[in-house]
Amino acid sequence: MISLFVGPAARNAETGSFATRLAIAVGLFLLGAIVVGVVIVPMTALNPGIINSVGGLQCTSGEAADQAETSGYADDSIPGNYLDLYRSVGEEKGVPWNILAGVGQVESKHGRWEGAGITEGHNDWGAAGPMQFGALDGSEAGNSWGGEPIMDADDRPEEGYGQDGNDDGTVSVYDPADAIPAAADYLLAHGVQEDINKALFAYNHSWQYVGDVKSWADRYAEGDFETSGSVQQAVNCELNDEGEPIGLASSDLAQEVVDWAMDQRGKPYVWSATGPDAFDCSGLTQGAYASIGASIPRVSQDQWAFGPKIPEGEEQPGDLVFFKVNGPGGIPGHVGMVIGDGLMVEAWCTDCGPIAAREYDAPGRSDILGFTRPLEHPDVKAQLGDRAQ
Repeated sequence: MISLFVGPAARNAETGSFATRLAIAVGLFLLGAIVVGVVIVPMTALNPGIINSVGGLQCTSGEAADQAETSGYADDSIPGNYLDLYRSVGEEKGVPWNILAGVGQVESKHGRWEGAGITEGHNDWGAAGPMQFGALDGSEAGNSWGGEPIMDADDRPEEGYGQDGNDDGTVSVYDPADAIPAAADYLLAHGVQEDINKALFAYNHSWQYVGDVKSWADRYAEGDFETSGSVQQAVNCELNDEGEPIGLASSDLAQEVVDWAMDQRGKPYVWSATGPDAFDCSGLTQGAYASIGASIPRVSQDQWAFGPKIPEGEEQPGDLVFFKVNGPGGIPGHVGMVIGDGLMVEAWCTDCGPIAAREYDAPGRSDILGFTRPLEHPDVKAQLGDRAQ
């Protein structure tokens, strides 16, 4: 469920497992700690699956994301009126319909759950309707709906996500024709087109909830379907936000290194992998230099020590960028390859999507430790001989 004005609350008590409710309780504690300024742990450490938005890349026309085909399981298990709404709302608003369906299943079994708060009133946590909004009815869930659970469309206030989705003159949290587009707007407002995990976490502060929704979404889609548009954008992008090609280096050797790393986009991250079918972060950067006959250390900590260091602001395509990730200040936990315009190509964590180009100084990322330029290392110059001149 979602709440606009208070901390996260659990979804319908009867639909959630004890583990889920416990996870949500932990989420409440963490969120409260963040609000009062107590730093517990970076959000990226809580969930390595977060994919940052890719604001420096312009690779799409801005049209709505492609929608998955409907699986036979979805046809057989989702009520027809709900399935039609998920699909039509998803196509209209550019939200994956199967993600909306996953939310509807986890929150209320597509309106079929017989517990309190689905067709009237609210549950023990104040959630109401098939998509589980907080409404102005004296509950503890806040008022993400924006008014009374059922109100005339003319009385709908500016705040909240409630809407008259079927133009019947009534805004009802219990009507799926109103609740499903409201849920889509909530997800859009929380960045679902850039970061599906983050948007679902905003909907219900539990990483188990995020996993549950995505698991159902996978079952509802026919064949393979990538729900995160930002990953596809980052994998396929060839232009920066100025419409210019990304990954243009200042020397032939640097260009070869960058081109090789960029050619690995779309391959999976696998811990300790060094190719050719999968890589971890330092395996990717090591492989890029090996492609031109240069040997650099295997792991990010040793690559950082290998150097030589480059001042921030002077980095160029082919350089390496290192991040402070869950370790002492001077030891990196992640590395990517600079490709210019504030972008890098990286292999990043098991659940974060394939190797892709992303911004290295985007909000939510770990702090940058520094940059190195392996092509300037004496050993690399010696290995490359005349080519290094």
